[in-house]
Amino acid sequence: MTFVKLRTLIPVPALILFSLSCFAQGNPPATQPSSPAPAAAQQSVPAAPAKKVDHAASYYHYGLAHTYEQMVFLYGRSEYVSKAIEEYRLALENDPSSEFLASGLSELYARTGRIRDAVLEAQDMIKRDPNNLEARKLLGRIYLRSMGEGQSGTQSQEILKLAIEQYESIVKLEPKAIESHLVLGRLYMVNKDLVKAEAEFKAAIQLEPTSEEAITTLAYLYNEEGDSKRAVATLNTVPEAARTAKLYTMLGSIYDQQKDVKAALGAYKQAVVLDHDNLDALRGLAQNLMNDNQPEAALVQFLALEEADPQDAQTAVQASKIYQHMGKFDLALEQLRKAEPLEPESLEIPYNEAIILTAQGNNDEAAEILKKLIIATTKASGNYTPQEQGNRALFLNRLGNIYRDEGRPLLALETFRKIADLGGEQGARGYQEIIETYREQKQWSEATKAAQEAVKKLPNDKTLKMVLATQLADDGKGEEGIQTARSLLKNTADDRETYLGLSQIYARLKRWKDAEDALVQADKLSTRDEDKEYVLFLQGANCERQKKYELAEQKFRQILQLDPNNTMTLNYLGYMLADRNVHLEEALDLIKKALALDPQNGAYLDSLGWAYFRLGNYDQAEANLRKASDKTPNDATIQDHLAELYAKTGRLQLAATHWEHALDEWNKSVPADVDQDDVTRVQKKLETVKVRLAQQK
Repeated sequence: MTFVKLRTLIPVPALILFSLSCFAQGNPPATQPSSPAPAAAQQSVPAAPAKKVDHAASYYHYGLAHTYEQMVFLYGRSEYVSKAIEEYRLALENDPSSEFLASGLSELYARTGRIRDAVLEAQDMIKRDPNNLEARKLLGRIYLRSMGEGQSGTQSQEILKLAIEQYESIVKLEPKAIESHLVLGRLYMVNKDLVKAEAEFKAAIQLEPTSEEAITTLAYLYNEEGDSKRAVATLNTVPEAARTAKLYTMLGSIYDQQKDVKAALGAYKQAVVLDHDNLDALRGLAQNLMNDNQPEAALVQFLALEEADPQDAQTAVQASKIYQHMGKFDLALEQLRKAEPLEPESLEIPYNEAIILTAQGNNDEAAEILKKLIIATTKASGNYTPQEQGNRALFLNRLGNIYRDEGRPLLALETFRKIADLGGEQGARGYQEIIETYREQKQWSEATKAAQEAVKKLPNDKTLKMVLATQLADDGKGEEGIQTARSLLKNTADDRETYLGLSQIYARLKRWKDAEDALVQADKLSTRDEDKEYVLFLQGANCERQKKYELAEQKFRQILQLDPNNTMTLNYLGYMLADRNVHLEEALDLIKKALALDPQNGAYLDSLGWAYFRLGNYDQAEANLRKASDKTPNDATIQDHLAELYAKTGRLQLAATHWEHALDEWNKSVPADVDQDDVTRVQKKLETVKVRLAQQK
C-alpha cells in the first residue's frame, strides 16, 4: 500500500513557477513584497517640471543613494530605505531624463517590497522609451516574482499575461539572449500555449545547441504532452561525454514512467557516478533496484540516502520494507521508529508497524495500533473519499485477520462486515474475507449465503462472482460453478483472473486437463514476472496433487530461480520433499527460509515440524507441530502429523485423540479438500492404535 508517493518529476506548474521565480530572484527584499495590481499597468508617474540639468548634484545624490541602498541590505533597517529613495529622487530632480537613475530607483522599490512603486517607475520609463530593455527586464522580473508568490484566480492570469507581454518584447529587443527565450517558453507552458513554448525552447537550442537547460526543458515539455519517446530522443541528442547528473536523472525519471526498469537503472547509476550528492538520482536508483528484485542493493542506497538526508521519513520507510522482506523484523521496526517523529500524521508508518508486530507475534500491540488508526480515520457522517475508504479497508482487514488468526471468528466477521459496508471495491474485499472466514470455520452453507448476498449487492464485481462459482462447485454444483465462471470471460486482458479462478475450480473437481488448459490461457495474458510466477506455482501445485512430483519440483525450482524469497514456493517445495522423505536437509532449509520471512504462518510451522519428524528430531518436531496446531486447530493434516509423532514416541492415547480429531475435521470438509487415501490410512492407523491401547489395558 502506498500512502505517500515517491518523488518523480515535479508537476508542470510547480516546476515552471519554481524556475521562473529563481530567475526573478535578485537580493532578498527587506520586506515581504505585495503583488502588483494589474490596473497599475495603465498608470504612469506625472512628468516632473522642466529643470536645468545639474550633473554634479545628480551624481552627488546618487552616491548617497547608493550608500544608503547598500546599508539597507547590510543592516536591514527601514530608515535607510527612505533615505535611499529620497536621495534617488533628488538625483533625478537634477537629471530628470536619466534612465540609469530611474532604473536604479525602480530596482530599489522592487527589492524592498514596494512593488507598486517599482511597477509605476518601470512603466514610466517604458512610456518614455518603449525600447528600454533594462526597464522591460525589471518589469518582467517583478511579474515573475509575483507569480512565484502563488497568486490565484483572475489576478494570477493577469500577472501571467503581463509577464508574457514583457518577455515577448524582451525577446524582440534581444533575440540572441537564450535565457529570455527559456523564460518566455516556460511562461507559455504555464499558459498552456505549448506550441509557442516549443518554439521558444527550440530557438534557445538553435542559439546554443549544447545548452543542457534548453534541451532538458524541451524534453520536459514533450514528456508532459505524453510523448515520452520524443522526450528521451531529445535528451539523447546530448553526447554522452557532455551529459550531467541532472540530465541522467531526468532520463531515469522518464524511463520510470515508461516502466523500463533496466533503462531507468542505467540512467540513475550514471547520475550517481557523476554526482554522489544528487538525492533524486539516489532515490531513483534505490527504487529501481527494488523494482528489479535487487533488495539488498536497494537497501545500500536507501541507507546512504538516510545518512545524507536524515529528515526524509520515506527513506526510512523504504528501508524498513526491505528489512521486513528479508525477515529482519527488529531492524524494520527500528527504521519505522526513526520515521515516526518525522511524519507524526502519517498513516502508513503505524500501519507498517502493525504488520511487523504481527509478524513478530505481537498481535495485541498490533491490534491496538490498528484500532487507533480506525478511530482516527472515522467520520461521523460516514462519507469517505475513495482514498479514505481504501485506508480504512486496509486497517480493518489487517485487524480482522489478527482476530481470525487468534481463533476469534466472531470478532473477525464483525470487523470484515465493516469493510463490506463501505461498498464498491472495498465492499467486495470485505465480502471475500467474510466468505473466507466461514470457510476456515467449515461453515460451508454460511459461506455460500455470504457469496450470494455479495453478488446480489455488488452484481458487477467479477471477483465476487468467481468466489460464488467456487462455492457452487464445492457445494456439489460443479457444472453450475463452471458456467458461472466461464460467463465472466470477455476476450480481454482481464480474462487472466478468470482463467486462474477457473483453473482452481477444475483442480478442486480433479479435472486436471481442464485446469492445465486454463492456466495456459492465464499465462498467455500474464505480462509481469510475478504474474508468470503465480501461474507456475499453480501448475506446480496441480502436478503435486496428481503425484507428478518431479514435474512439480521442476516448476517450483523455476520460480525460486526468479524469486529466491517466494515464501509460498519455499514452503511448498520443502514440505513436498519432506513428505516424500527425500532431500530432508534441503527441505528443512527451504522451510526455515520461508518461516524467517513469515514466522507466524501456521502452515509453515507444520511443514517445519514434519521435516524435523522425518529427520528423527522429535523434540523440535513436537514443538513446531504444537505451535501449528495452536494457530490452526481445525486443520486435519496438522492433527494427522501430531498423531504420527505421538504414535512414534509411544504416546498412543494422544495419537488416537489427534487422529480422531483429523477424521472429524475431514468429515466436516468439502470433498475437494480431502484426499480419501489419507482418510483410509488414518482410519487404519486409528484402529491399530485402539487395539494396542485395549491390549495395554
